[in-house]
Amino acid sequence: MISFDEACLRLTNLAEPLGAETIGLEEADGRVLARDILAVCDSPTHAVSAMDGYAIRDSELKAGRTAWPISGEVFAGAAPPGELPAEVCVRIFTGAPLPADFDRVVPQELVRATAEGITLDPRRLSSSHIRQAGSDFRAHRVLLRRGRVMDPGAQLLAAAADRPHVSVNRRPRVSIISSGDELVAPGTALDRPGRVPDSVSYGVASLARQWGAGVVRRRHAPDDLATLRRAVSDEQANADLIVMTGGASVGEKDYARAAFEQLELIIDKVAMKPGKPVWVGRSNGRLVVGLPGNPTAAMVTARLFLAPLLAALSGRSQSEAWAWRDAPAGQPFAPTGDREVFVRARMKASGAHPCESQDSSAQAVMGEWTLLARREAGSPGLPAGAPVRVLTL
Repeated sequence: MISFDEACLRLTNLAEPLGAETIGLEEADGRVLARDILAVCDSPTHAVSAMDGYAIRDSELKAGRTAWPISGEVFAGAAPPGELPAEVCVRIFTGAPLPADFDRVVPQELVRATAEGITLDPRRLSSSHIRQAGSDFRAHRVLLRRGRVMDPGAQLLAAAADRPHVSVNRRPRVSIISSGDELVAPGTALDRPGRVPDSVSYGVASLARQWGAGVVRRRHAPDDLATLRRAVSDEQANADLIVMTGGASVGEKDYARAAFEQLELIIDKVAMKPGKPVWVGRSNGRLVVGLPGNPTAAMVTARLFLAPLLAALSGRSQSEAWAWRDAPAGQPFAPTGDREVFVRARMKASGAHPCESQDSSAQAVMGEWTLLARREAGSPGLPAGAPVRVLTL
């Protein structure tokens, strides 16, 4: 049995991005860039007006001119006008390109406009109200770096860079095999005495998608070694990572590990509560994560060990999955025993509050649990207001 810190160390650099694929920008939400995104051209491509108003030549203003006849109008999206004669102004709108040699926009609120032209008071003018060509970014500038998650801001910037397609890391394919004779599909347990709904695989599947998984397959297998081996063989042909739920302990029907041939164990039991039986390994080039069958224990260990592996496979940093921070304890935390404890908690205005139930088989707690609070082995009780290390689910 190893410590939690040692387990995390063994996971570091265990998983690498799975390779790149090019997809349309519309499909890129939440994906991780495999290559930098460079701007195709300057933005804006030409000097444009920052206001609705009138474009003039600043040299004429400085020469003492205060009135101009209007020579046409320019809207956003129009081609830049060609050269215009001296001593005229142009009606212009926000985002519209300036005519050649025009270098000031006077906001419409600062002029007196008639059908013949405009007049203005130079003393009321300040800024030129022009966005110069390339003032936002220049062509070939790196706008988004490899490894950036395509969040809303990144989506906007990629589109602004005139990139309809982006190169992203392939999302890992995950297979979840839930073992246990007692498990049945939700909706079928009520009339089958001794059976319970398979809830864990649904929670783990959701967590896997949250941390970057693409295709997620769920399947159930009874506590039969031959059947489990067939299920594993089927899933190894398609999955990048296999999750086994249940069968992680040492009972007579705990076959989760035995279902894999040539299993190389990297983590085998961790001194933590809940989740001590968790294990991680490799088999036939595939990563395997073995989770306890108890629902809360499964979700705790999935958050702590499966999430960082999926983050790394999809091109994100594992540190994103281990973003521990200090928060005030909103109420006292109980002392711990000889194992490190990960307390299910929720955040309130006063700080982190332990959930009422800390049972590893509890499921109702999922409705209020938003944080894991880390408490080292042998820690005394923690008073309200003291700092506690927490991790958001």
